[in-house]
Amino acid sequence: MKIKDLAKKHRQYIIDMRREFHMNPEIGWQEVNTSKRIKEELDKMGISYIPAAKTGIIATIEGKNDGKTVALRADMDALEVEELNEIDYKSRNKGVSHACGHDGHMAMLLGAGKVLSEIKNELNGTVKLIFQPAEEALNGAPSIIEDGGLEGVDNIFGIHLLGMLPVGLVSVGKGPRLSSADHFFVDVIGKGGHGGMPDQTVDAVVAASAIVMNLQSIASREISPVEPIVISVGKFHAGTRFNVIAGSAQLEGTTRCFNSEIGKRLPDIMERIISNTAKSYRAEAKLEYVKGVPPTVNEAKSAERAEKMISDTYGKDVLFELPPVTGAEDFSFYLEKVPGVYIFLGAMNEEKGVSQAQHHERFNIDEDALEIGAVLHVQYALDFLNEN
Repeated sequence: MKIKDLAKKHRQYIIDMRREFHMNPEIGWQEVNTSKRIKEELDKMGISYIPAAKTGIIATIEGKNDGKTVALRADMDALEVEELNEIDYKSRNKGVSHACGHDGHMAMLLGAGKVLSEIKNELNGTVKLIFQPAEEALNGAPSIIEDGGLEGVDNIFGIHLLGMLPVGLVSVGKGPRLSSADHFFVDVIGKGGHGGMPDQTVDAVVAASAIVMNLQSIASREISPVEPIVISVGKFHAGTRFNVIAGSAQLEGTTRCFNSEIGKRLPDIMERIISNTAKSYRAEAKLEYVKGVPPTVNEAKSAERAEKMISDTYGKDVLFELPPVTGAEDFSFYLEKVPGVYIFLGAMNEEKGVSQAQHHERFNIDEDALEIGAVLHVQYALDFLNEN
């Protein structure tokens, strides 16, 4: 029986699991009940597993024949977003919902597990199923790695449902697909005083405002115009009263880029601009730069394998060229360790009223994507293991 036929047989199971996860979302590092349910389903399938990264799970399906090992990954955590959809399977946890599609990711991987367990005697090697916590915190993958999730793994594959891509379309792409995401804090120290006597003060608001503006010159004047970067200040706090000049200010923001070498340079460049800008206003400023996640970079051979697999399975017309996205994913940590590929699977369907992007209060998916995702997981694993 073909993989597509096996997946179709489990279509309703995959949908049911997705809806169960959707009704019972849990945020990162708190996926206790989610983890319990996944383990119960793996037990029913006869798939062995070990706990990892607190609430995570690493399941193993060994084929009849020895060979390579491929890992398939799904993230588990939900977001602190109040769901506004009026659906039968609406989130039961107030203020928390699966507004990013991770409920579908888990369901697709469980569906793939069902198919793989049925054909394990045909496998030329081993498949690991990684159910990973805390992707939204961008630190679940490193914990999986620390707990041995990639030991013996030769290649890794992941899928992200995408709310802005029509259902059934798939985007692969070689090289950088998602950006890095770092976090920075700036403390600006001036001298407060009376709002009517600015000459007796060192205005932290003015200095901090200049820092915000000058940071934008990095993209336009310090980095090659063919290398996209983002420096965004999302938080600016200063002052206590309208007629009091603030003696201090705090900035907080994020940087994004697709080139790791540029990412290494950014802290020094920012430190120079921040410090010198503050001095020009007689203030002082200190930068704290926190590394987050590296860019998600698809290995060329793995991307080619995935594109051929998708074309052979669903036809070349489903392949959609999506430019790199300045969102971030901790799947990038896996790709730094082993070759692999991360793909986007369309889940939007305006005719069904499913058209909101990720992280929106009304985000939902066309569940027709779930069966497709299960097929792609299984077929990629088979193609990799059967490759000479």
